[in-house]
Amino acid sequence: MIKRILLLCLISSFGMLTACSPALNFSKQERALIHTGTEANPFRVLTIVDPKDSQILRTPSRDLKKIKNNKDLSLLLKRMQVTMDKEEGIGIAAPQIGINRNIFLFTRIHETSKKVQVAINPKIIAHAPETVCFKRDGCLSIPDIRGNSRRYDWIEVRYYDENGILKQEKFSGHVRPENFTAVIFQHEFDHIQGVLFIDKLCE
Repeated sequence: MIKRILLLCLISSFGMLTACSPALNFSKQERALIHTGTEANPFRVLTIVDPKDSQILRTPSRDLKKIKNNKDLSLLLKRMQVTMDKEEGIGIAAPQIGINRNIFLFTRIHETSKKVQVAINPKIIAHAPETVCFKRDGCLSIPDIRGNSRRYDWIEVRYYDENGILKQEKFSGHVRPENFTAVIFQHEFDHIQGVLFIDKLCE
């Protein structure tokens, strides 16, 4: 029995290491999903009410090494944008459409242009010492449910854009309707960690 438990632990540990390890490009299965439609076709958004969807949403994602001149990535980003627009969202992460990669889109809502930014292999490198309670958080993968969530008031981040250019920025704010870019980034960053806003509820 002890040997069996140890074997299961080793298998589980190997699975976790595999899930977190980077890969040069998308897998065959990931490419197949990306190419299920043209750049004008939205993806289906995964939801936690579906057991298979929930398993993907709860799996930590991997980095993508090949960013420049990556046609698969280009198509993925365009379809993610179309999906986000269709669902009237302000952010979307690759796991939400079935691909466990460290990729997401977030709206720079504090800017007049409300530009949608691509973040690839993002990292939060610094943050406020304490959290605040952000009101009425929501998620495309948790339909029709709102809740208050714990967030940092400011974060300093590092990520690559769609052209493979490394960016480092500081975002702040946690107040609707236009001063919560930091919260949007954290929400999408959580997705690639396998974390949902319902894991961070507050009063």
